[in-house]
Amino acid sequence: MDKCKHVGRLRLAQDHSILNPQKWHCVDCNTTESVWACLSCSHVACGRYIEEHAIKHFQEKKHPVALEVNELYVFCYLCDDYVLNDNATGDLKLLRSTLSAIKSQNYECTTRSGRTLRSMASEDISAGSVQELLWDEDRMFTALWHRRRSLMGRVFRSWFELTAGGKRRTEEERLREEAEIRRTKTRERRQELKRRLKEELESTPPRKSYRLKEQSQTSTPTMKVRAVLPKTFSRIPVPPQQQAARRKVATAIRKRRKICTGEKKTTTSTSLRAGKLKSGDSPIKRRPTVTPGVTGLRNLGNTCYMNSILQVLSHLHIFRECFLQLDLNQALELLASAANGSAHKPSSPILKRRNLSAGLSGGASRTRSMELIQPKEPSSKHISLCHELHTLFQVMWSGKWALVSPFAMLHSVWRLIPAFRGYAQQDAQEFLCELLDKVQRELETTGTVQPAHMPASQRKLIKQVLNVINTIFHGQLLSQVTCLACDNKSNTVEPFWDLSLEFPERYHCYGKETASQYPCLLTEMLAKFTETEALEGKIYACDQCNSKRRRFSSKPVILTEAQKQLMVHKLPQVLRLHLKRFRWSGRNHREKIGVHVGFDQILNMEPYCCRDSTGTLRPDCFIYDLSAVVMHHGKGFGSGHYTSYCYNTEGGFWVHCNDSKLNICTVEEVCKAQAYILFYTQRVSQEKGPSL
Repeated sequence: MDKCKHVGRLRLAQDHSILNPQKWHCVDCNTTESVWACLSCSHVACGRYIEEHAIKHFQEKKHPVALEVNELYVFCYLCDDYVLNDNATGDLKLLRSTLSAIKSQNYECTTRSGRTLRSMASEDISAGSVQELLWDEDRMFTALWHRRRSLMGRVFRSWFELTAGGKRRTEEERLREEAEIRRTKTRERRQELKRRLKEELESTPPRKSYRLKEQSQTSTPTMKVRAVLPKTFSRIPVPPQQQAARRKVATAIRKRRKICTGEKKTTTSTSLRAGKLKSGDSPIKRRPTVTPGVTGLRNLGNTCYMNSILQVLSHLHIFRECFLQLDLNQALELLASAANGSAHKPSSPILKRRNLSAGLSGGASRTRSMELIQPKEPSSKHISLCHELHTLFQVMWSGKWALVSPFAMLHSVWRLIPAFRGYAQQDAQEFLCELLDKVQRELETTGTVQPAHMPASQRKLIKQVLNVINTIFHGQLLSQVTCLACDNKSNTVEPFWDLSLEFPERYHCYGKETASQYPCLLTEMLAKFTETEALEGKIYACDQCNSKRRRFSSKPVILTEAQKQLMVHKLPQVLRLHLKRFRWSGRNHREKIGVHVGFDQILNMEPYCCRDSTGTLRPDCFIYDLSAVVMHHGKGFGSGHYTSYCYNTEGGFWVHCNDSKLNICTVEEVCKAQAYILFYTQRVSQEKGPSL
């Protein structure tokens, strides 16, 4: 509607949580799809098409106006319509510009495998100019937002101080400050008194207790008497009544001594216990040991796509071991010192671990005593994704931290992959391709620039890690075109790093109700990928049919009908299967295919391989075991939530990684998940026997 009277009466909340990207989820069901923020308070909830928590909040609090976080729509529940107008102060326009400033722009580029990425838009724009442009836009939006916020805050403070409530709050703040000053002075006097008493106790000489003095006084005369008396008098018979009295006195003395020593022991144990608690206040000293790898990653604002991919990569044993051994920061420091002409001493790993623990601190509350919060800048002066992976994997598999806030990793991704800057929703498959591409380029650049200034062991380690990165996901496809006229077959070998599998046509039209009734099998999608496809019309120029034709002849090229088939020529160590759940429906809309895909823990790839190239392999080389699953929750491409299932090789169990929440689960639960990316590890390698 054009004009809504409720918007004209709107007054925005001062401490609104919508300005924090980490709050862009429903406070009740934690979904990030169709999130509506109440403009009268700091409540954020989901819309009517999810769980209707925003409508329940309106019914309870009677706050009519709400804003959709992703699409920036404004809706009035009392008018039951979308709102187009603004209030007199222009708060809605300011709020929309602030939210738009948080999100960044998107670009496109192409990787070495021919995949289209979004990190660069055109070839004539260099990476430096793109980065400078983004930095300038960020500075401009940030400065504009802070200026508007400071001006609005100044106006509201000056107005509020003149009201009765403002005067009352000023008086309460003054009284609170005076009480705090009095408490501080009292605390200082108490500490000074304790210090004086401690000095007096240290200066006074030690004194014996009253009980020890009595014992010494009573024992001395009897010893003298025994020494003076002769031996004949030492065994004078004592009457029975006197003996009984002496026994009673001795028993009473023993009981009293036991009580005293027991009290001493209890006080000593309590003091020791208190001393242990005091000495264990540091989270590093009192931190218990957790299972290595069972470490959550905190969502820093729509970063679930990054957390799920990092969890999967850290649970891939071959990938993890490479980056635990290689710290590219040492090589970058060696190159920098060689360029400056100064000698460099590599730091020992023990000092490095101490610096890591000292520079990164956990939270102060009890719930965050097991959390490691990285700084909001990269942990090294050289921005390196390899170094951040090395540091993050060390923390996650040290068995000391249950939760990590990966600020350094996020900011390194922002700087090196500009397409993922900001807090907008991203695709996990695109992030995985970008990350692996940047890591491979970084290793190639470091290994080739000034190799003379780098130790041979470091160059050898970089070469080994680069070889693993290039081969762990690398496979080969055989594209075979068969001429239907002469039955000649033309073979072309192409590399691949993942297989993008399409759904059969009959699953595209299924709605949400029928999606669970007719599941699709993974083997069916692999069969569709490797099936024979007929080329339309006579468009193929066969070499054998044109063999009698001369090269520079004026005769036209003979075109025939043909068919094409894709088969796996060489199997990778880790097989990535990307299920193409999002398809275009219309010009600018991508909808999700919500059909469940049935997959097993063991996958046999022999039916989808070329028999001529893989005929010499053993049958065990075709067997793959499920290692990880990435899932997408939600209905749309630009919204939803990512989680992952990972197999922990150290503990031998499956873990469901949902950002900071990690739960142990069974294989049956994993196989029931709505998979988006599947990771299978080869059971027996083609060259070195059983894989790690």
